[in-house]
Amino acid sequence: MTQEAKAEQSAVENNMTWSDRRIGALNMIGLMTLYKREVGRFLKVFLQTVIAPAVTTLLFLIIFTVALGRGGREVVGIPFATFLAPGLIAMAVLQNSFANTSSSLLIGKVQGTILDFLMPPLSAFELMLGFVSGAVTRGVMVAVTVAVPMFFYPGVDLKFAHPLMLIYFIVSAAVMMSLLGLLTAIWAEKFDHAAAVQNFLIQPLSLLSGTFYSITVLAPSWQMVSHANPFFYLIDGVRYGMLGHSDGDVVQGALIILALNVTLWLWAQYLFRSGYKLRS
Repeated sequence: MTQEAKAEQSAVENNMTWSDRRIGALNMIGLMTLYKREVGRFLKVFLQTVIAPAVTTLLFLIIFTVALGRGGREVVGIPFATFLAPGLIAMAVLQNSFANTSSSLLIGKVQGTILDFLMPPLSAFELMLGFVSGAVTRGVMVAVTVAVPMFFYPGVDLKFAHPLMLIYFIVSAAVMMSLLGLLTAIWAEKFDHAAAVQNFLIQPLSLLSGTFYSITVLAPSWQMVSHANPFFYLIDGVRYGMLGHSDGDVVQGALIILALNVTLWLWAQYLFRSGYKLRS
């Protein structure tokens, strides 16, 4: 082979290497770009997406402790303010993780910028991982922003009785709600649809999950209803992680949440792959 032929073949191989670059099993560049985009999106309005929910949650704590926590009131042997705090932290994680993914994807659909997500070389798994990771980051940031002032609030005695369980349930709560947010955004055609899910599903389930009371005081029939609410296991798990007290079986709750998250993930991934209500 002549020198000119060798040089031409080398040039062709170099061009093929550049143009046909293999991304690999996981497109880390694209995934990190999407993650940074999701985090940057809510950090640009930090006061609205992190500080405001934290202030609202702290107001809940103040109002309920002033109205119901006087006179040394206890719930299952725990001071009312201390009992209430972990549930409020978990509720803030639930609501903000849902809002992050549902708003991000739905804005893309409504404004017609959904192609910015669908055109890049990202698989359904990578797209979901980017969205969910961004929502988990927001949920954890809100949890920390809420928890730090609570440590100094009079009457609240928070601990880390079971740190690993606390981390598991906080992250699981953020993952579950981010997946529900994705499913809602895929189904919804306008913001009113997402607001309906938030107002008529998320809010009632979170308020009736044992955040403000122990389900042990309920009648047996209503305790069964509470055990059918997946939010109960998340609230109960966070409370167990911080205080060491739970109204249910924590291990059973952890397994139920794991199974539910896997089911939601597979469902959402199937919809992403099929392009249901995502491709016009």
